[in-house]
Amino acid sequence: MTEGLFSSDFRKKGQWPDVTDDRVRAAFAAVPREAFIAPELRQHAGEDAPLPIGQGQTISQPYVVALMVQALALGAGDKILEIGTGSGYETAILCTLTAAPGRPLGDNVYAIERLEILADQADLALHELGYWPHLRVGDGAAGWPEEAPFTAIIVSAAASHVPRPLWDQLAEGGRLVLPRGANPDDQQLWLLHKRAGEMQVENLGGVRFVPLISPLLQDPANWAES
Repeated sequence: MTEGLFSSDFRKKGQWPDVTDDRVRAAFAAVPREAFIAPELRQHAGEDAPLPIGQGQTISQPYVVALMVQALALGAGDKILEIGTGSGYETAILCTLTAAPGRPLGDNVYAIERLEILADQADLALHELGYWPHLRVGDGAAGWPEEAPFTAIIVSAAASHVPRPLWDQLAEGGRLVLPRGANPDDQQLWLLHKRAGEMQVENLGGVRFVPLISPLLQDPANWAES
């Protein structure tokens, strides 16, 4: 799978045959993508394609985001760590899918963005729609150790290796999904399960993402796999 597969409104019935989870489909129907992109691009909000959000970054193709969150099999109240908040659109989807009665919407979602400008924009857009995730600026590969463990972790940038801090912060029985590969033309979407402390890898197919930038990944000691 690669970004830019469709050009019609992704919210139309019959799109995305691979997305079989009705809860995931409902979340994408409920969250307005246009709220997370610049006014001059909102006419393209219904296109199933990536769009620029500034700072050399993009809002990902909804189809790819849907496959990633579907793979995590999220439930109400799951504690989620998102790496690469970007526009905040995926964050809103995560908040919707893990909403728990009696808690602020997004209270169990922790999101990290490397670029402060994007983090501020995402924070504003999310709050205007009533989402209240925990959002901070920082090195995504380092995770959020003081809030670990997490039921699920989603990484929205391609890593050359699985960052060990993220793997260590994943709860037993948890799921981690990330694009794996330094070469943009040879990236694979990995779904990792932690079972009895061991890493089980499922390859979900080819993708194309911006790189996960972190000095931590320059040291093999910070790789969870070789």
